Amino acid sequence: MDKLTGLVGAIVVGGIAVAGWQAISSTAAPQGHSMVPPDTSAIAEGAAIAQITRPDELSDNARLGKSIFEGACAECHGTNAAGRNGVAPPLVHKIYEPSHHSDMAFLSAAQNGVKSHHWNFGNMPQVKGVTQGDVKMVVEYVRELQRANGIK
Repeated sequence: MDKLTGLVGAIVVGGIAVAGWQAISSTAAPQGHSMVPPDTSAIAEGAAIAQITRPDELSDNARLGKSIFEGACAECHGTNAAGRNGVAPPLVHKIYEPSHHSDMAFLSAAQNGVKSHHWNFGNMPQVKGVTQGDVKMVVEYVRELQRANGIK
């Protein structure tokens, strides 16, 4: 068998293996994200969803991010990103851990808005009046809050 035939055969076998793995994976677990938001039915409308432990100190960037967050995000996402029931989710929640929602996901959401996909609070509109640099500082603030609350 020549090298080209062997290569084509390996690619075909690999493709079949991947297709089989995807078929097994898609039947073994539901599509989409497996993290389920908490039941908020016992929380008053507009009240904080998460209990947040604030870090003893924030970095300079996170302090700036906190100030930007308070002006542009807290009305919906609550004080210390604890969420507001019926309004917007807490950003200090395992759903927003860096391995699932990258920093770029936050940038995209602020710049473009985002369709509701984890919580039942409706779509998030674009955040007007913030720059990418502003959002990067907000993300630093949120990440420091997350780490203080055991979300890595």
